[in-house]
Amino acid sequence: MPAKSSRPVKVYCGHAQLRFTRPAVAAAIHALDAAAAPATDCNRGTWRLPAGEMSIAFLTDAALARLHGDFMDDPTTTDVITFPAAAAGHDQAGEVCISVDTARAYAAKHDRPFAEELTLYLVHGYLHLCGYDDRTPVTRRQMRGAERQAIAALRAARKMPAFALGS
Repeated sequence: MPAKSSRPVKVYCGHAQLRFTRPAVAAAIHALDAAAAPATDCNRGTWRLPAGEMSIAFLTDAALARLHGDFMDDPTTTDVITFPAAAAGHDQAGEVCISVDTARAYAAKHDRPFAEELTLYLVHGYLHLCGYDDRTPVTRRQMRGAERQAIAALRAARKMPAFALGS
């Protein structure tokens, strides 16, 4: 059984209507770390995030579009942007920036619970930091499979964050 994660997790909420607890988000990250493949068994269909602190920012569409424009020369809205740590050996695993507005719109359009959609975006960003991408049909299928496994691991560990929108 994997050791309990002690990874530092910093959580920023830049969306006035989002309600959640930071410990629940950290617990979800720690559950993903615990479900990760051992360092000697990282192959397709498994994940392993580099050591170090993980930062998570829940943002508005406008704020994420600004980051998208500033760092990727594309000022359009998107769901998740990740910033992997610059180099191995630092105390950072990376940062995940998530659009709460995009999750809300997608969940409403597809009749999905908002909390599940936002958790999927959290998992998606985590997997990007693990090295997954979704730029080609093959890598997109691998990402979707890993997302399903990660969500199942969160459910099994009873660590799905209780995200909600309020005023």
